[in-house]
Amino acid sequence: MKLRIAPGDVNGFIGLVVDNVAVLAFLSGALIGIFHFPAEIIFTKMFPGTALGALVGNFVYTRMALRSGRPDACAMPLGIDTPTTIGLGLLVLGPAFLAFKQQGMDEMTAADATWKLGMAALVVMGVLKTILSFFGDWVMRNVPRAGLLGSIAGIALVLMGFFPLVDILRVPIVGLACLGIVLYALVAHAPLPWRIPGVLFSVVVGVALYYVLGPFDLLGSGFHAPSTPTLRFNLPWPNLGFVEGLKYTLPYLAVILPFGLLMVVGGINVTESARAAGDDYRVRDILLTEAIATLVAGICGGVAQTTPYIGQPAFRAMGARHAYTLLAGLFVGLGGVFGYLSNLVELIPLCVLAPILIYIAILITMQAFEATPQKYFAAVVMAFFPAIARMVAIKLGDPTVVAPEQFAQLYVNGDGGLPVMAVTFILGNGFIITSMVWASFVVALIDHRPRKAAAILLAGAALTAFGIIHSVDPIGTIYLPWTLQAGARALVWQFTAAYVVLAAILFLLSLLPAAPAAAATARRG
Repeated sequence: MKLRIAPGDVNGFIGLVVDNVAVLAFLSGALIGIFHFPAEIIFTKMFPGTALGALVGNFVYTRMALRSGRPDACAMPLGIDTPTTIGLGLLVLGPAFLAFKQQGMDEMTAADATWKLGMAALVVMGVLKTILSFFGDWVMRNVPRAGLLGSIAGIALVLMGFFPLVDILRVPIVGLACLGIVLYALVAHAPLPWRIPGVLFSVVVGVALYYVLGPFDLLGSGFHAPSTPTLRFNLPWPNLGFVEGLKYTLPYLAVILPFGLLMVVGGINVTESARAAGDDYRVRDILLTEAIATLVAGICGGVAQTTPYIGQPAFRAMGARHAYTLLAGLFVGLGGVFGYLSNLVELIPLCVLAPILIYIAILITMQAFEATPQKYFAAVVMAFFPAIARMVAIKLGDPTVVAPEQFAQLYVNGDGGLPVMAVTFILGNGFIITSMVWASFVVALIDHRPRKAAAILLAGAALTAFGIIHSVDPIGTIYLPWTLQAGARALVWQFTAAYVVLAAILFLLSLLPAAPAAAATARRG
């Protein structure tokens, strides 16, 4: 079947490109604005490989749609994943860059080491996704939906929602106008002039406000004149930088591995969503494609993984068919090579793009509740708390917010219990896995299966002992507990014992005669 460009492919192309540019803009904005990361490393080393992954994945998805033989088939959209890209930027790349500088590296050496860490993180996730693509159904059967969706909703609400909201309100005249348009068009589904896509209309209005009001000093210090477009030609050649970066990944595996797992689960859900809309793609093909695209990106210098986008039925509804994914992949992929992606990112202010991320955060959080039976809502809410702790830890761990000497004092001082700051960091370290453990434990309780809940808690104790969750190191390092100093070992013991004690209590309670209703629920579970 020949490739034809349908009228709806243009709308789909615009929507898919804007989504990818928004993610890249927030990644660069967060690294540059929060962590003062060198911009040229981002634009010349991180962007090209990341964009190449999007090109490869979209090319394969276009081929899948063409091979279906159906002229009305809508290709699966693939792009740079929003939650994990933001998560990697805020939880891995930014903190690692600061840690490298604290170890005595100069800025460019620290940036280069961070880039290689990002490459290695993508390769690790790509390998994990390749393996798990053959076991997707097993993952779905054994991890409760409340745990999977609750953990990603925590990221969405607290990290994808709160941090961009702060960026919006730093330039409130522009940011709030864009947020209002996004809510008007995409949440309220109200009409816009000439049926312009809501995201595009928001960006156009925001950019106009920014560059019309800014030169007259009506935006205060929030305005920065655009830099002259720079030609940045960089071919994303395969390289072995990720091999050197592997040694830096150990402290961050508790974040990296769950991100890969979530993409597998998300890919399964997205494929089912496309099937319901009328496009029946094989789950394994969808998962393997995005796993390979992630590996290609990582080996070629990328730092953000790809994923099939959850909005496939929406692209179908707007008339997109085969071509929009290929067009978007070419635009993004070549943009990374020739540098116009970085020029777009520099031209469009973060306050204009941040509302799009808030909208996505709202959708993800809503989905966690809509796709989870009401009786498990408490489990979803429990999954939010570790993410909140991580958000606080990110802010308070920033030396520009809390001076290092003051932070050290807060971390060790505690009257009437463990130090508050230590508890906050310990709760936030490994928060994605912690969220899964807590939500799964609550689901087991709701299902009146205390022995299963006890088993989950014992697994949590084992993870705690080695710092996979609740690491006592402020940066979340994984460790062998017997190698720690006495004070740190005592903290590990406290948290590990807490899980064991609760597991023992639940096991003892399971020996009591169960109420008839509870027994029936347990048998059904």
